[in-house]
Amino acid sequence: MRGLWKGSCETESEMSSDDLLIDETRLFEELCRIEWLGAGFKRVKKNKGSPGIDGVTIAEFESRLIEELSQLKQELESWTYKPSAVRRVEIPKPGGKGIRLLGVPTVRDRVVQATLKLLLEPIFEPLFSAHSYGFRPGRSQRQAVEAAQEIVTGGKAYVVDIDLAKFFDRIHHDRLIARLSQHVSDKRILRLIGLILRSGIMAEGVVSPSTEGAVQGSPLSPLLSNIVLDELDKELERRGLEFCRFADDCNIFVKTPKAAERVMASVSKYIEKRLKLVVNREKSQVARSDRVKFLGMTIVDGAIAISHQALQAAMRKVKELTPRGTHQTLETTLEQINTWYVGWSNYFGMTYYPSQLHKIEAHIRRRLRSRLVDQQKSKRNLFKKLTKRGVSRRSAAKAVFSNNKRWVLSNTFAVTRAYPNRWFIKEMGQVIRSDKQLAHWFDVRQWISLA
Repeated sequence: MRGLWKGSCETESEMSSDDLLIDETRLFEELCRIEWLGAGFKRVKKNKGSPGIDGVTIAEFESRLIEELSQLKQELESWTYKPSAVRRVEIPKPGGKGIRLLGVPTVRDRVVQATLKLLLEPIFEPLFSAHSYGFRPGRSQRQAVEAAQEIVTGGKAYVVDIDLAKFFDRIHHDRLIARLSQHVSDKRILRLIGLILRSGIMAEGVVSPSTEGAVQGSPLSPLLSNIVLDELDKELERRGLEFCRFADDCNIFVKTPKAAERVMASVSKYIEKRLKLVVNREKSQVARSDRVKFLGMTIVDGAIAISHQALQAAMRKVKELTPRGTHQTLETTLEQINTWYVGWSNYFGMTYYPSQLHKIEAHIRRRLRSRLVDQQKSKRNLFKKLTKRGVSRRSAAKAVFSNNKRWVLSNTFAVTRAYPNRWFIKEMGQVIRSDKQLAHWFDVRQWISLA
């Protein structure tokens, strides 16, 4: 018997010291305990989310928490618990490149899955590869990118970028249960996971059976995906290959184009024959690191930079937040932009080039200046507005009566003089991050050309 430390349980402080070690053969009994189910609910509440097919919200579930958890405990113990079908949700992919299919389980099902994750994670976490970074405690996207940078600077500048087509939808149930059974001896846990995997999907009121795949968006699916792809990690390690994986985003690094092509062919064959998954040949590629996007970043001459695709996506987001013809006030628009930009820059601040952040900040201001120009409705009103804000009549007339449209006008001397950078920053409260002078940053004036 091996003991499991309940370090991941959020209610650990509420449990006695005797609870800190549990018997792996009795995982199901632990799952049925109110304390563990309560810990699972805390995870669900923290992650928020919308209702499943029963329409019950997290707040409604919490309002009768003891009754709900007691009911779950009784159903699990009597094997009358039956996972509901998940609610299908379609999320547009960035840049209009199709849709991503997600599933939303009911709150009660999310509680069971979150509790299972709390119990199973301590078993599998020590077994996972050091090169795996996705959805693991204490690991992050930034660590994955920095690991990739270290490999590239070590001399392996060619990347085998393997894209798995609809990975979550194609997970082979029997192979997954077999992998789980190698380390989980409690067959009841395996049976319950099988029920969850086969619970079905509801779309437009119709429930379809789920014979393969794990629902992307459920609490348990990230752990299950890592268990599936850990087999790939072990194979890559066995071959002595250097790689970084974050969920189903895997980059393998080699020294030469010829080696990269060879690895692409052999690893793709392994993935499809052994793991029963599908490699997307169109999206997979062999290229130098500065031409490959990994978690929104790219490695150029050994330095981390925001990828061209990620910058373009940010530009599109700014455009989305500053639509034409809106009646929204500038203050409200800028507040929404700030909320998005703080989160965006917190992640992409790992770039070595603050000039990339400066570019987005400048683009935000130009979009807002363009709106201010458009709000004047007529050239005469715009001329008056510019002169009122300190622009000389000559400069104002040169800009306004040039027959240029609002986008060109937004970048003229007259308009930028009327609405200078400091006005947006000091008076309107635009959030600026490119001036933070972080230790890893180059000079803000240093620009980078991306492939």
